[in-house]
Amino acid sequence: MAEVPTTTLVTFPAGTVRGRSSVLTTHELPDGRVGLVTAQTPFHPLDHSWPDQPADCGTAEIDGVVFPVTDCLTGAYGPDREFALGSAIPVKRGDPSWSWVVVHVVEALPNPAAVIGHEVILSVDTERRAALSAAHTGCHLLSLALNEALADRWQTPADGATLADKGVRTDALGNPDFDAAAMESSRMDVTASTDRFRIGKSLRRKGFQTEGLREALPRLTAQINGRLSTWVAADAAVRVETQGPALTDRREWVCEFPSSTASIACGGTHLNRLGEVLAWTATLSLSEDGAELLAVTTPKRL
Repeated sequence: MAEVPTTTLVTFPAGTVRGRSSVLTTHELPDGRVGLVTAQTPFHPLDHSWPDQPADCGTAEIDGVVFPVTDCLTGAYGPDREFALGSAIPVKRGDPSWSWVVVHVVEALPNPAAVIGHEVILSVDTERRAALSAAHTGCHLLSLALNEALADRWQTPADGATLADKGVRTDALGNPDFDAAAMESSRMDVTASTDRFRIGKSLRRKGFQTEGLREALPRLTAQINGRLSTWVAADAAVRVETQGPALTDRREWVCEFPSSTASIACGGTHLNRLGEVLAWTATLSLSEDGAELLAVTTPKRL
């Protein structure tokens, strides 16, 4: 490799699923597959630091031959030109001393070095993309609806401090952000999004009241699903705003609700309108010891 590739330019924030680029370099992977690094791509890679949305799959066509893209990962080149892939990257995403790239993992590429500099046609599996986008949009809607449903469980500190003083921010719709304060993990697949929230001493010290939460779950679930239904009926427009075309540029999910516009920092892909699904349905459950709240949000697609 003569030069370390610069950060990959990505077009997936705009919903793009097909594009042409050039192969900048290739990496032969330990399992026999090959990673293609291109100048630009419509593929969304798995984020190594917050792997919530799975990677796009699809195809890469080079010199008339179509190769399946079975995975898509984040790669990075360090200050000493060292290459790291996925979970092996030793620094946080966006570290300015590293170059950040999208790595398309393909099968059975006979001579990887020979395709460097060649044009490649990249095509994303549109059905998989649409399913993951529906799940990811539902994840953000769940966070806002859950925050609203739990808003009256936050107690203002008696010492005159505010929730903000305790480290509890408000969300994009003005409610205390339970999602941010309690989030343990968030994962999507092609059928649903699954969010796990830690309800421990730290959250209670911030002012969250846990008494009666288990008994309130049916009411909270109904309230959340009612809100999700209202938002679907409004068919609000959704978009991803980005500060630039590079993989590491900051991006935000933006939804134009009837009453206000909400934005959430996000690196994934999304629907264009909430009316692109028939419904999202959330289910809530509390672990036996009450320390974890599980929320699964399932889209019913058209």
